[in-house]
Amino acid sequence: MAAPLGMKNTRDDQIRTTAAGLTQAFQDAGALPVETETLLPADVLLDLYGEDIRARAFTTYDPAQGERMLRPDFTVPVVQRHMAEGAEPARYTYSGLVWRKRTGASEYTQVGYELFDRENPAAADAEVFALFHGLLAPQGLVAATGDMGLVRAAVDGLRTLPARRAALLRHLWRPARFLALLHRYGGRADPPPSRTHLLVEVGVKGIDAVIEEAGPSIGLRGADDIRARIDTLRAEATEPPISVEEVAMVEAVIALKGTTAEALAQVRALAADFPGLRAAGERIEARMAALDAAGVPAASLPFEASFGRTTLEYYDGFVFGFFAEARPDIPIVASGGRYDALTRVLGQGRSIAAVGGVIRPEALLEATQWS
Repeated sequence: MAAPLGMKNTRDDQIRTTAAGLTQAFQDAGALPVETETLLPADVLLDLYGEDIRARAFTTYDPAQGERMLRPDFTVPVVQRHMAEGAEPARYTYSGLVWRKRTGASEYTQVGYELFDRENPAAADAEVFALFHGLLAPQGLVAATGDMGLVRAAVDGLRTLPARRAALLRHLWRPARFLALLHRYGGRADPPPSRTHLLVEVGVKGIDAVIEEAGPSIGLRGADDIRARIDTLRAEATEPPISVEEVAMVEAVIALKGTTAEALAQVRALAADFPGLRAAGERIEARMAALDAAGVPAASLPFEASFGRTTLEYYDGFVFGFFAEARPDIPIVASGGRYDALTRVLGQGRSIAAVGGVIRPEALLEATQWS
């Protein structure tokens, strides 16, 4: 009698094999394999992303440890571990499941590579991108690049209240909200009627009377927090609009698209009138030279200043992705970038220059052999 056949997991086996091959490639590049916990403290992720992350992450509650989240990615726990234990320079790789609420599979594999090195940011950016390019371009995948640092430089250069610049930066990853704020600060749109009414009431009755009429405080904010917020709103209401020229500059930056060489030329042209963009242009130029040295022709790489603004929330510099151009139905296969600001937050004042990326084996297989 023949032995019964076991369950077939051909696709799962392919995913595991692909993940193992990618991990080995990252180890060959000098990365140390690391592991992280599956359940992460929710408060850390909420502090980083705000309550919005609840719409994308899976949460649970542990009686001893409090609210926890199933790991939505590896970068945050790897950065935490490095800030506590690591030395520089350091290269890490990891492989495992992550969980996010989204269309399609909510559980999928990530294989990643992270580089912590403050000596030469342009060379580090080029090292990571060239490594991913070498693995994925031969598979027929197309690269996309951008630079969140360029968009941030455009906002930082605005001659307006620091609170306005901070609000715009906070909404960089929400393009519609960002533009609405920019247009309001530029005088193209009126503030919400509720805000106008509140400021009129404060002007007539005073802050303390308005707070008292509102009744008991609900939530974490107390009377002092409310007073500070109202003071900020009053200062904003009397601030002149951002100039037409500066609004147009920001719009030109976020709309910038073409090859990297074309993008650099446009940044240089804008910097002639807006010097705050010069440093961002110099960083792009330095990165192009480093990419050329790493064997990647930088001038012809596609560049889009707004690339990653809806998905790569903690990146603050160079960003990149790889996708199957002929299969727009397949999720992006790989993504990554620079996240220096994240290390400052998780390092409690200490910061380490960092850049990295992840590859999704399921998407890679679908793009290359499961179509």
